[in-house]
Amino acid sequence: MGPVTNESSGDELGSELNARFHGPLMSFFLRRIKVKPLAEDLTQEVLLRVLRASRIEKIEHPEGFVFKVAGNLLKDHFRQAQRTAEAAHVPIEDALAGEFERQLVEDLSPERVLLIEDSLTDALRTLGELGELTCSIFVLFRLENMKQKEIAALYGIGRSTVEKHVMKAVLHLTNRYGRKS
Repeated sequence: MGPVTNESSGDELGSELNARFHGPLMSFFLRRIKVKPLAEDLTQEVLLRVLRASRIEKIEHPEGFVFKVAGNLLKDHFRQAQRTAEAAHVPIEDALAGEFERQLVEDLSPERVLLIEDSLTDALRTLGELGELTCSIFVLFRLENMKQKEIAALYGIGRSTVEKHVMKAVLHLTNRYGRKS
């Protein structure tokens, strides 16, 4: 096929483009996305874009141009799919965090804040009975959300030792305050 120009009628040119490039474009897309209806849609979109471009200017190397359009369309498709997947995959914690924060802020009266501070002070005092290391490890793990392996590296101890300190603190707090069901 020679240069694509706007000299042919739109229908003739569209038929020529379809006859020449439909099969190769389908193969191109199916090798990359493996979903036939989507490959068909992308093929039609490429042919439509090439047809529109040929109305504006002469396309000297149609094969290269068609597959450049196809490659760009495929990149756009993958970018859009990635954005959609990122938007669709929002961890429940993140989705609900704003709601929980709003509820917490609304529920925190000055009296409640004082009660929470007193409870935390009391819990830390109780943990202090176990020794500084156990208290520090528990606070880092439960309140600061540090990973056990990070705590182990920080103190130069084994991960199992960190687990033992955390369990010791949990048992001590449970024995002191009891488990409320």
